[in-house]
Amino acid sequence: MASQPQANQLPLFYNSLVPLSSQLHPNHGLKPRGDLGFTRGTHAIPVTVDEFPLVQRHFPIVFGVGDNPAPLALVGLQEGQNLYLDANDQWAEGLYVPAFVRRYPFMLARLSPDAQELSLCFDDSAGVVIENEGERLFNGTDPTDTTKAILQFCEQFEQAVMRTRAFMEELTKLDLLMDGEVTIQREGLAQPAVYRGFRMVDEQKLQNLRGDQARKMVQSGLLGLVYAHLFSLSLISPLFERQFQAAQPATA
Repeated sequence: MASQPQANQLPLFYNSLVPLSSQLHPNHGLKPRGDLGFTRGTHAIPVTVDEFPLVQRHFPIVFGVGDNPAPLALVGLQEGQNLYLDANDQWAEGLYVPAFVRRYPFMLARLSPDAQELSLCFDDSAGVVIENEGERLFNGTDPTDTTKAILQFCEQFEQAVMRTRAFMEELTKLDLLMDGEVTIQREGLAQPAVYRGFRMVDEQKLQNLRGDQARKMVQSGLLGLVYAHLFSLSLISPLFERQFQAAQPATA
């Protein structure tokens, strides 16, 4: 149910990465994005621990499978189905839009495996960085306020990613993650719906932590993040209901 990009692939949503520079893009500008249609083909969006307090109110937070699992906000229960986009590719009103979505098409990346610095790059297939259109990205060789704001957002995102990795390392060290399974029985359905393919915190192991381990989790703020994840799982049932309603034939 919850999958994430492989390490040797471009991140989710990205088809290419081009470094943004005044030499290559002296007259380019940023066009306003009219929709979030690029998210339609995904059901699980990476989130950072900084976002947990907001995400838990709107989406279930689970963890991906594999060697380096990441927190994921579920926006659907089936591969390739985002249930929070309308027919016009607009995000459901009033619901939180994850930073991973808002960052696109920009991101910080190393231009070579041995590069020490991260460079601001963008997906040139996104169609929002256009020559002689939109808000200018450079004045001569100097970045404009628009570019500075993009860079600042991407830097803050990377810092949140580092905090998220530390959180995941701590969960792994404490052996708190287990394979998840959710069973939903809806009135009128002969068989319950069962969802697997994700990881979640094992509440029994959490309760059995030694006192010093639990105290450390409280002091570091990690325990609050764990409970944000656990509380958010109650939203899987409403998400299933949303999926069920979306599958019903339209009435005239």
